[in-house]
Amino acid sequence: MFVSDNLGVNASGNLTIGGVDTVVLAKKYGTPLYVMDEDMIRRDCKTFQKSIDTYYDGQGLVCYASKAFSCKEIYRVMQSENMGIDVVSGGELYTAVQAGFDVTKACFHGNNKTTEELNMALDYGVGRIVVDNIYEMEHLNQLAAEKHLTAPILLRIKPGVDAHTHNFIRTGQIDSKFGFALETGEAYEAVKKAISYPNLKLRGLHCHIGSQILDTQGFTAAAEVMMEFIEKLKKELGYEAEDLNLGGGFGIRYTEADDPLPYDAYMEAVAKVINGFCASHDVKRPFILIEPGRSIAAPAGITLYTVGGIKEIPNIRTYVSVDGGMCDNPRYILYQSAYDALVANKAGQPKTEKVTIAGKCCESGDLIGENMEIQPCEVGDIIAVCATGAYNYSMASNYNRLQKPAVVFVKGGEDRLAVKRESLDDILRNDI
Repeated sequence: MFVSDNLGVNASGNLTIGGVDTVVLAKKYGTPLYVMDEDMIRRDCKTFQKSIDTYYDGQGLVCYASKAFSCKEIYRVMQSENMGIDVVSGGELYTAVQAGFDVTKACFHGNNKTTEELNMALDYGVGRIVVDNIYEMEHLNQLAAEKHLTAPILLRIKPGVDAHTHNFIRTGQIDSKFGFALETGEAYEAVKKAISYPNLKLRGLHCHIGSQILDTQGFTAAAEVMMEFIEKLKKELGYEAEDLNLGGGFGIRYTEADDPLPYDAYMEAVAKVINGFCASHDVKRPFILIEPGRSIAAPAGITLYTVGGIKEIPNIRTYVSVDGGMCDNPRYILYQSAYDALVANKAGQPKTEKVTIAGKCCESGDLIGENMEIQPCEVGDIIAVCATGAYNYSMASNYNRLQKPAVVFVKGGEDRLAVKRESLDDILRNDI
């Protein structure tokens, strides 16, 4: 009935998440409201970690890709689950540090890290800085020399693998702003440079082929390409990578049309390729890192809205307007992303209506989705949009000077505030 197994219906006919009544949450905290199921987040962290234990003898680290959802509380959860993290900005890194996260277990990504961000990474002792281009490599070596440090780095490699996903979220092919290309020899030359710099320690290689990938073929192809490159580097340069970071991109169920694999299927398939390669070639088995983000955050989250105006255009469509929209979920206007939705206070009833859920921003494209099947609704009902834990809060904006919603965590049947709702004064705080 639901796209995520943490959702249910209680005796009142209301939608629950993690056993907590969503209608009660909407009344208590107001809407729009992000709700995250901490028990589910922890369960899925353990699933990824167990996959490395089971298929790769525990020789790896699961790094939560926190661009999917970043706040102090999620970093605290990751710390307590012995996870690593992936950060992509000084802001994410600072948030993790302020939450008490051990950033020696962090990978710092980005195609254009600023001098300030690189200095932060060095000063905080980030465990792996993922270098994206030659300029960054040279600049980081200089900054590390000034601090009398050796910077631990990975090189981001484009393996030339097609991830069969939306063009905006395909990052492994040659025409990408990220990383060094294999086909042109750029990656090979980058490794030669990296091992020559006195203030850099090349720990290994990184690749990432895309996002919302629902099969293993792209991952196994990338693993094979990367292992062949590792062998070439050993034979020709005498350099053998200690780490191989295979990125993330594991798909989830947004709607019933999506058919994701169990999360451990990815590591099972990749481990088979790497173990087989190392057994038949003179290459030591690298330490593996993976970076699930969406797959940990998205299924665990929902967004709650209150229905306002309902506009029926005969023979065209019915617009159901809610008190949020592209400011708290820009993924439809960016990617035409599909979601499942329902009326939270009528969750036990059948879905008999097909509507367009419209946001409140002054923008024609401000929609949550079109032709969405929901229960009959009326003004004041609570709409729940499922699988919104990733790239919703993290992409939220103040367009139209709307306030960003609160974030609530539920755990063990209890709820707690993790991020306060912005006030009108918060909107003005940097105005002069």
